[in-house]
Amino acid sequence: MAPEDYMIPCFWKKNFNIECMGCGIQRSLSLIFQGEFIAAFKMYPAIYTLIILFVFLVLHIKFQFKLGSKILLALFILNVSIIIISYLLKIT
Repeated sequence: MAPEDYMIPCFWKKNFNIECMGCGIQRSLSLIFQGEFIAAFKMYPAIYTLIILFVFLVLHIKFQFKLGSKILLALFILNVSIIIISYLLKIT
């Protein structure tokens, strides 16, 4: 079976026929694991900055970086901005 067979369907897309801001993230992760890095970015542009955010979050929890909370806030704002902008571009 293909990895796509195990993916959770999007509630919004399934019920309202509208993509949500998270549509594409599972397929994007699948593409990364298959080595399709450019296709993963095209599928969900925030994928790499989200990975950086979560990796930094785990490291900050373990090591308590001095400016960790400010860096996390900046990464969070960056990710939200990318997600909103890419969503708006996708639906227009």
